[in-house]
Amino acid sequence: MFAQVNSLGLFGMESYAVRVEVDLLRSLPKFDVAGLPDSAVSEAKMRVPSAAKNSGFSFPVCKITVNLAPADIRKEGPVYDLPILVCVLLANGDLHFDPSDMAFVGELSLNGEVQPVRGVLPMVIQARSAGLREVFIPAANAAETAALRDITVYPVHNVCELTDHLSGRQKIKPVQGKDFPQENTALSLPDFRDVRGQLAARRALEVAAAGGHNVILVGPPGSGKSMLAKRLPSILPEMSFEESLETTKLYSVAGALPSGVSLITSRPFRSPHHSVSGAGLSGGGTVPRPGEISLAHNGVLFLDELPEFSRNAMEILRQPMEDGTITISRVQASLTYPCETMVVAAMNPCPCGFFGDSTRKCTCPQGAAQKYLARVSGPLLDRFDLHIEVPRVEFGKLSAKEDSENSSAIRERVNVARALQEKRLTGTGIHSNARMTAAQTRQYCAPTPGAMHLLEQAFERLGLSARAYDKILRVARTVADLAGSEALDVPHVAEAVQFRGLDRKLWGA
Repeated sequence: MFAQVNSLGLFGMESYAVRVEVDLLRSLPKFDVAGLPDSAVSEAKMRVPSAAKNSGFSFPVCKITVNLAPADIRKEGPVYDLPILVCVLLANGDLHFDPSDMAFVGELSLNGEVQPVRGVLPMVIQARSAGLREVFIPAANAAETAALRDITVYPVHNVCELTDHLSGRQKIKPVQGKDFPQENTALSLPDFRDVRGQLAARRALEVAAAGGHNVILVGPPGSGKSMLAKRLPSILPEMSFEESLETTKLYSVAGALPSGVSLITSRPFRSPHHSVSGAGLSGGGTVPRPGEISLAHNGVLFLDELPEFSRNAMEILRQPMEDGTITISRVQASLTYPCETMVVAAMNPCPCGFFGDSTRKCTCPQGAAQKYLARVSGPLLDRFDLHIEVPRVEFGKLSAKEDSENSSAIRERVNVARALQEKRLTGTGIHSNARMTAAQTRQYCAPTPGAMHLLEQAFERLGLSARAYDKILRVARTVADLAGSEALDVPHVAEAVQFRGLDRKLWGA
């Protein structure tokens, strides 16, 4: 007796169709699973019989052969428990229905309850692309599919509920679709009105938000570096539906999607502790999963106390910061995850934090400050577009009663600048100045003769690299966009150059 049903597998951020086949043979009892299963898949032979018996079904006592096709792709996770059980019940004659336009995914507990699994959102998207009409998923994963259209998704709590539906006795209510929310999600975020003083740092973060640039903040303890960084998402543009869907897919694949959330509509803000491993930042595992830098996709990755991170973790950032993607290679798989994130780093100028401070004397031993700064390599430092000094805030500014400019006002200017970039880069797949290619930088960031002369002087005096040259032009383009200027003039280049001077002051580069 033979039966087959459709299921879905996961490979990175993408899903693929899996055909679950079951053959029942009158022979000595045995349960085999073929098709390159990992340990979690193979353990289905222990979960499936118990789930069937505890749901009121007589599990066949015979040789059961399960094949997961295509057999040349390794299958991982307990996602195939539910389709295997349905297929066994079909082959044994306990169920009678046409499964050709249906797909099943879900883990089973021993009492027949359907447990949540990772990656349901990309799986349902793949089922829709394959022309399937109905997908049965764990009820706990139902929310993440609510934004999808043109496919019916049924949330399943347990085996009995599913078999009642397939037999026509009691239909399951499908997941109700939700529209993409249009409300301003920044209203609930920390606001820049709480920041006292730090006008230069606030301006730098506005420029960074407008162009999607990476920023490093350097200053003594308590100067407000973390406070500034945590308010950056409040001035970033609202996420588009495409950005929201892609970010939600990443969180679904990583198993990090909050319960009951259908779409991530606020830009992510990830702030891993400095003890995080290189694999924790980049992603890893036998079949690699997204790391912190990918989970910050379309948002902000904040690295507080940057020199305290391991050398390996810091150097891992170099390629993703440049390319906007990260490729993780293992023996069994090589996967690429998106990571178009703004990297914001904060650090003290020395171990005690007061090197160069105007009011407190540095207590570090001689040479300790330079040794501390040297933990951040030149190539990594070069990948930050803006180097910002965050000095101590004066008492008068801290005690001032008037509010600073709020995030809403700053965000309006950022949105105008981003709209100019979207129009300029239409059809290129690039949405911000920071991600422009070298050819686009030459095309859209051509300075006026006066600005070019200033840039030439800065290049010679500061000893800038070719990468720093391109980054200055892109930052100058963002400054010009904020000013509503199509020409790249002296004031725009001068401000961009000013944002590259701190590394020369502290690192002596």
